[in-house]
Amino acid sequence: MTENTTIDPLVSEGETQPSTGRQRATQTKSPMSKQSRDTLKWARWFHVYSSMIAFLLIFFFGITGITLNHPTWTFGSDIQMSTVEGQLPFSPTFADNTADYLTISEFARSELGVSGSVDSFETTNDTIGITYRNPGYGADLFVDAVDGTYQLNVEQQGWVAVLNDLHKGRDSGSTWSWVIDVSAAFLVVVSLTGLLMQFFLRRRRRSAFISVAVGSILTVVLTLWVLS
Repeated sequence: MTENTTIDPLVSEGETQPSTGRQRATQTKSPMSKQSRDTLKWARWFHVYSSMIAFLLIFFFGITGITLNHPTWTFGSDIQMSTVEGQLPFSPTFADNTADYLTISEFARSELGVSGSVDSFETTNDTIGITYRNPGYGADLFVDAVDGTYQLNVEQQGWVAVLNDLHKGRDSGSTWSWVIDVSAAFLVVVSLTGLLMQFFLRRRRRSAFISVAVGSILTVVLTLWVLS
């Protein structure tokens, strides 16, 4: 069986026929290498799952970034202040007249409802002072080292102030500090993997890099303008 071929009569023997448009596209198209495909695959995987895992954290820091930038907004900013006075049922000092900070602090937590971590403690002119801090919360306890009378001043800020303090990592402890670091790492991963994916998508590579360049230039210009 012979194969039917179509020969252009205008082409002389020994010459090759010109390629069609489809043939030229096939000849000029260079397929993506296996290494590039694997890189794109893993970049897409990290981009999708890191953004999904860190969705709530990124959303939280985005919203609180707006509220931090607008401190005059009044919703959720109610402040409750209270003062409690009384006398300790035990001596506030040891036999050598040094302050018993631990026992005083345990009493403040169990009987007076104080929360937060101890920010500072000191004794000045027979007055024992212990300061407690939490995001949006502050408590200052003053105890007379002689007669054991005390005064507790508590300030509880609104939920917006609590969220803003969490955003800044203020009075939030080492655990929340790790949360902030992890959130920042997720943002870096999402940014770099998104850029890496665009590098392997040829149709959008040029427009993507132009967008990156324009955004970077605008950011630098605005930063320099604000600092000038």
